[in-house]
Amino acid sequence: MFTGIIESTGIVEKIEKRGGNIHFTISCPFTDELKIDQSVAHNGCCLTVVEVSETGYVVTAIDETLAKTNLGRWKVGTVVNLERCVQMNGRLDGHIVQGHVDQTGRVIAVENRDGSYLVTFEYDSKSDFITVPQGSITVNGISLTVANSEDRQFSVAIIPYTWKFTNMMFLEIGDEVNLEFDIIGKYVAKLMSKNAAQ
Repeated sequence: MFTGIIESTGIVEKIEKRGGNIHFTISCPFTDELKIDQSVAHNGCCLTVVEVSETGYVVTAIDETLAKTNLGRWKVGTVVNLERCVQMNGRLDGHIVQGHVDQTGRVIAVENRDGSYLVTFEYDSKSDFITVPQGSITVNGISLTVANSEDRQFSVAIIPYTWKFTNMMFLEIGDEVNLEFDIIGKYVAKLMSKNAAQ
């Protein structure tokens, strides 16, 4: 489990395709603290550390992960948001994040508001996922509060700190991002759908 509070950014150093899987070598400030089998969220996608060296670590993305996330579009040099799993004796500063990306979304607007930013995303109109104003949403692994919510799109307000210390600052219109919708909202939507079908 994660909180959506980004610990650091990492850099994709190497990409190796083996069959239907892709192995990514990542470097980051806490590489020397990682262990094999540890879970780390990469742009909100939980991946298992399979190798660790002095200069980086390796994680593997399988077909299902590549189909639901933006990982297949990473290149050498891509900046990735990183978060290690939550320690149960600490504060939950963001919200409950599973590290299971629901789908990707696309940036449709970036507005500079004199130091802060309002970023608007659209997502698959065929999905059952919803957002609500002041609700929680995870974008590229970042726990954010929904500022505006419309049919199949939403906006988030980004404070300067988040803009500077995550990969948000690199987003451009048309870019694809990983989305994980609020777990409570997903359960509510599922129950309402089930009740409507009866």
